[in-house]
Amino acid sequence: MKTTIAGVRLLELVAHPDERGTFTELFCDHWETPIDPSQWSLVRSNAGVFRGLHVHTRHDEYFSVVSGHASVGLIDIRPDSPTYMQSDLIDMPANADLAVAFPEGLLHGWYFHEPTVHVQAVSEAYEFYSEDDNNGCCWNDPALPIEWPFDACLTTPKHDAFPPLADLLDRLGPQLRLGLTSANRA
Repeated sequence: MKTTIAGVRLLELVAHPDERGTFTELFCDHWETPIDPSQWSLVRSNAGVFRGLHVHTRHDEYFSVVSGHASVGLIDIRPDSPTYMQSDLIDMPANADLAVAFPEGLLHGWYFHEPTVHVQAVSEAYEFYSEDDNNGCCWNDPALPIEWPFDACLTTPKHDAFPPLADLLDRLGPQLRLGLTSANRA
């Protein structure tokens, strides 16, 4: 499995089995991922839930399914990125032993096909998140370059009120062009 978006790392996690079960490393700082984690979270989601589409200009993320099944959608909205407006949809059942790490400036959302537990890391602690960096767009905007594996989902009123992609790009354009994204800092 491979990703096509610049700066995204799809990691195949290795399970080390013995007679007791398995041991799997979820993250090592020497893996050269785009994230320097500040916070790790354990998240439980019900079947049919969609979280996102979010985008951040100040922090990177890491996502791995522990149990259940999720689809992770990524869309590159960094104007100076070589993969601008490219998308990936990554199928992540728990038995695939995968993790995805990605830089700021990517729209991202996860859909849960069944009750799912995932581990998520961010490079900025949740208590320091600010509304100016907790942006998003509506998941079902026809302008999005991604085909979700569902037609309906459970979201929150906040996510239901997210604007269309064009409005988000207009509003965030100056931030993304000022070099605040990883693609522009390199």
